[in-house]
Amino acid sequence: MNPVYFGLFSVVLYMSATGYLVRQIQNHLDVNKTILLGTGLLAFIFHALSAYGIIYTPEGVYFSFFQVASLFGWVIAAVAIFTSLVRPVSNLTVMAFPSAAIGVLSSIFIKTNTPPLPHVLPGILLHIILSLLAYSVLAIAVTQALLLYVQNYQLKHKHMSGFIQLLPPLQTMEKLLFEMIWAGLILLSISIVSGLVFLDNIFAQHLVHKSVLSISAWLTFAVLLWGRHQSGWRGVTAIRGTLIGFALLLLAYFGSKLVLEIILQRV
Repeated sequence: MNPVYFGLFSVVLYMSATGYLVRQIQNHLDVNKTILLGTGLLAFIFHALSAYGIIYTPEGVYFSFFQVASLFGWVIAAVAIFTSLVRPVSNLTVMAFPSAAIGVLSSIFIKTNTPPLPHVLPGILLHIILSLLAYSVLAIAVTQALLLYVQNYQLKHKHMSGFIQLLPPLQTMEKLLFEMIWAGLILLSISIVSGLVFLDNIFAQHLVHKSVLSISAWLTFAVLLWGRHQSGWRGVTAIRGTLIGFALLLLAYFGSKLVLEIILQRV
């Protein structure tokens, strides 16, 4: 089947799952995780089929801005589904699923002039996969941080409303946030090392901005975890650190690809 149809099926399922979650929350009803995550898993499978068909073509491998955005959304959906299975945080999908749907739609309908790669070396492919995993885990951490901010704000003002009422206690939310940051930092560390091993020169002119920003993000998350361990950083400090670190990561990859491919129209 055409990958476009797989993509459209996945978008319908992602948004159906999101709509179900929002409707249940608005009506103060329990969320059936089987329905929510089952629908999300089907969307994830169709998303995978669509991404594969769009990226791997007879002409070569397409890794342009919007193809990578689709992959990014796909991994975010996977992390959100897995995390929701092992932790009481299924509300994370309210942001993860629409993000994945946007990634699918952009890869289907928005084209760039980026030529396909005739082949991708295994080491480079491993580096790309590790980078996507790191970015996706840390993206979920950002979602967790934003939920934590709203929860903290509502607790201080003694007015809990909406789906925030369904979240675990504040201490549990903070613990989950730092678990995600630890996981993301480990993956980011391996990604940076793989770049050193498999790329000719990570500080070459066309890579230096990515490398500097990625290392800066790594340092931001490392300092945040150190502060948590040494000084018990939490609350607004943890939220700000998470947002700053992830903003640096977004600039490192997506910012540079956006400028080169979309604005300057260069590979």
